[in-house]
Amino acid sequence: MDQPPIISRSRLEINFLRLLNVTQQMANGDKPKDWTFEKWMESRSLVILYGSETGTAQEVAARIGREARRYFFMPIVSAMNDFSLDNLLKQTLVVFVASTTGQGDDPSNMRSFFKMMWSQRKNKHILFNLHFAVLGLGDSSYQKFNYAAKRLNNLLTLLGGRSLIKLGLGDDQHDLGPDFVINTWLKELWNKLMDLYPLPEGCKPMDSSVIMPPKYKAVFLNNIESISNGTCVEMSKSVSDRPINIDNAHLAEVTMNTRVTADDHFQEVRLIEFDMTHSEERHKPGDVLMIQPQNLDEHVEEFLQVLELDPQQVFYLDVNDPNVSLPSLSLLPRPCTVRECVKNYLDIQAMPQRYFFELLSYFTKDETEREKFLEISSSEGQQALYDYCNRPKRSILEVLADFPHTRQNIPFEYIFDLVPSIRARPYSIASSSLALPKKAQILVAVVNYNTVLKRARLGLCTNWLARQRVGNSVPVWIKPGTLTFPDLSNEAIPPVVMIGPGTGCAPFRSYLQERVAAGLSKGVVMVFGCRSSTKDYFFKDEWEALVNKQELELYCAFSRDQEEKVYVQHIMKDNAPYFWKLIGEQKALVYFAGNAKRVPIDVHEALTYICEVGRGKGSQDAEEYMSKNLTKRYQTETWA
Repeated sequence: MDQPPIISRSRLEINFLRLLNVTQQMANGDKPKDWTFEKWMESRSLVILYGSETGTAQEVAARIGREARRYFFMPIVSAMNDFSLDNLLKQTLVVFVASTTGQGDDPSNMRSFFKMMWSQRKNKHILFNLHFAVLGLGDSSYQKFNYAAKRLNNLLTLLGGRSLIKLGLGDDQHDLGPDFVINTWLKELWNKLMDLYPLPEGCKPMDSSVIMPPKYKAVFLNNIESISNGTCVEMSKSVSDRPINIDNAHLAEVTMNTRVTADDHFQEVRLIEFDMTHSEERHKPGDVLMIQPQNLDEHVEEFLQVLELDPQQVFYLDVNDPNVSLPSLSLLPRPCTVRECVKNYLDIQAMPQRYFFELLSYFTKDETEREKFLEISSSEGQQALYDYCNRPKRSILEVLADFPHTRQNIPFEYIFDLVPSIRARPYSIASSSLALPKKAQILVAVVNYNTVLKRARLGLCTNWLARQRVGNSVPVWIKPGTLTFPDLSNEAIPPVVMIGPGTGCAPFRSYLQERVAAGLSKGVVMVFGCRSSTKDYFFKDEWEALVNKQELELYCAFSRDQEEKVYVQHIMKDNAPYFWKLIGEQKALVYFAGNAKRVPIDVHEALTYICEVGRGKGSQDAEEYMSKNLTKRYQTETWA
């Protein structure tokens, strides 16, 4: 592949890049400190702290770090939990990026930081020296939208910090995703920072024509035996033999992979079971199983061909940016082949974001392609981005194939800036460890649909899982989910109403199995919805057997079994007096899990209607009851 493009740089920009290099050498201990440089750097230090559960907030924090260098700030990017109070009190400028998980919960790498700051709440001036900005990443289908960011913003203000700009609230449900808010928020942030921290006369932000260094540098090897044993993982080890060091991950053997929808049904849904003998913990109802997938073989081959990469070339990555950690060895061994890297690490099926096109603009030799990239990556080109990528769900692989004058000029190191890493996917565990010891089952709807593009859209993880045979090993680990069920050791357990259309029933099957296995099945109500009683009624025999034994109250909505469509909300409204008895009189806990589009709104309206029927005081009273009373007993888990 060609070398990076040669771009004309001003003397000021060249000196700044040299300054970056000198600073990195100082940090590594390779060069004595020059206190003139050190003092200049400290005056423009920008700390970027993130709280991230799935990696999205971390990626946004890294993006802010990249952009900061163009404005002559020296960024320090860190997880919130890794930043001490003493260190925070030394800072004058901090940007926080916080996602929200579960029912308005803080991400795991933010929780201890927030507790630490909350413990200081009596000291109203402890952050008097701090200018801060908070950017939240959330999903408006949840009741506590961006709750973690809102709470953090309020706490920082309470402790005396001064907010630079208004709290940003990114939303996954927007057509353009959280970028719709992020892009505008960042533009306002840099304008504000340039007002507060102006550059010296004659100096201006680094021009966008200057390409920033890649986050990694790649070292290619001619002979694997030439690498010392202390540097790299042995290439002789197969993927299944390599260490898994993501959280508490381990390799779990597939013991069942069965289709649970009719063969002639349009949607393939599979019940997949794993042997959890090697897991260090027993999963609870509401927990999720994290799955680390790989790219499909046909997509790997196509990516290698599109970029004309040698699949057998051996390499390893080294750090090029002190704020970026090397990938986990279990995902990207050191060294590995290019094929292994593409298969296990690069998310080539991801939908590209704005920065992807901005970066491509540096590598093309075709002016028409460059103009297209610059349009899509501009603030004014968000509609063009939506029309080209978001609407048809075009992948990174397909975009690269569309631009022949660009794809052959991409330096290998920059592939890791262009293509994100494959993230683990969470699946609600659909079985009870009390009923099925050392086993974990998940219910997987295989994503396969068409858009205006000729090729079907294939979900990376669901299709990879569907192809796993019994006996295959899959990297998995258990994490707490967003739903919390009553402790069965309590003397009094309130009734539980579980509303789970489609695969949303998975966590409720886990809880139901747990209750039955514990001999505590009284007061469990399930509202299930699907298209047909003969096509996608996943657990028909199992649940109807429980109904016959009076261990389950079951209400089903089969939307296509009659001329007029019937959904879960209709079943709830038709039985409003009984559901009010459970919810209003017996103080039942209510749960919903399912698609984040329209159903959560319809279910919320159905619950409000039930409250109106039960209380008999009109719609406004019902809404107030929902807000003040039922909301505390109502949990949701939704996904896009």
